[in-house]
Amino acid sequence: THVEAHKMIRNRVSQPAGENAIIATMERQWNGEWVKVVSRMTRLPPLGLVQEFLEGPFAGSKAVLVYAPQGKKTRVDVYGEFTSPTIPEKDVEKAALKWLAQSFDEDAPAIKDFAAKK
Repeated sequence: THVEAHKMIRNRVSQPAGENAIIATMERQWNGEWVKVVSRMTRLPPLGLVQEFLEGPFAGSKAVLVYAPQGKKTRVDVYGEFTSPTIPEKDVEKAALKWLAQSFDEDAPAIKDFAAKK
């Protein structure tokens, strides 16, 4: 269900990379183009996850997503250090926020649908 929510992602392949981690390889729509992205995602239930960007526009970046239940909603805080081999340093923060917002905009409706079916 989660993978299907992301219309900006195609050709996603995941493989185990340890007890709580996966390596996810995909193509993602970014600034009008399909770009290859490879990430290692380590689940830290129930806290959240760590995402390390291995290839793509944010290669070398690391982020921790922390989930905090707040009644019927969940707050998501993102802490990270974003860098890019292709985006000028002065534009990285704005680009990273755009990247995260696009992911959130596709995740949120899918999570609401999932919760409604529960």
